[in-house]
Amino acid sequence: MQRTESTSSSTARVRLDQPRARPALFNLPTYDPEAFGKLSERIARFLGTGRFIVWMTVVVVVWVGWNTLLPDTVRFDNYPFIFLTLMLSLQASYAAPLILLAQNRQDDRDRVNMEQDRARSDRNIADTEYLTREVAALRQGLGEVATRDFIRSELQSLLKEIDERREPSELL
Repeated sequence: MQRTESTSSSTARVRLDQPRARPALFNLPTYDPEAFGKLSERIARFLGTGRFIVWMTVVVVVWVGWNTLLPDTVRFDNYPFIFLTLMLSLQASYAAPLILLAQNRQDDRDRVNMEQDRARSDRNIADTEYLTREVAALRQGLGEVATRDFIRSELQSLLKEIDERREPSELL
């Protein structure tokens, strides 16, 4: 019985360098940061379009028209349009962090792409240096090998020498 108590307490606390987790009074909802990031990018992409500007303009024009042209009984936001200002501020307060989050994610993707490009460039440089050394070695090797033109020129010079030696013997 003693054995099971010690094993159950050791499984609850696997590492001694970390404090035990406190039991929560209430559990907060969890979320997937990747899904939230994708959603924020979609929203930020929409906020940067002409369609958003057109729809926002339509909403503001309808809002102002509703609250100025219709009778007082159906108006919900009179002239200084405090509620409209509050709604636009609320929209801006949500849009700004979403746009920044989308930019941060784009920066992360750009950084990964840049690191991959740098690694690819380093591999290309190493391959080019290797091929340069190989071509230099081939050139050095070819410098020691007789080429067709060299053999022809040597044969021609030998033929001339033979012809020159024959001429005096034919004269006799």
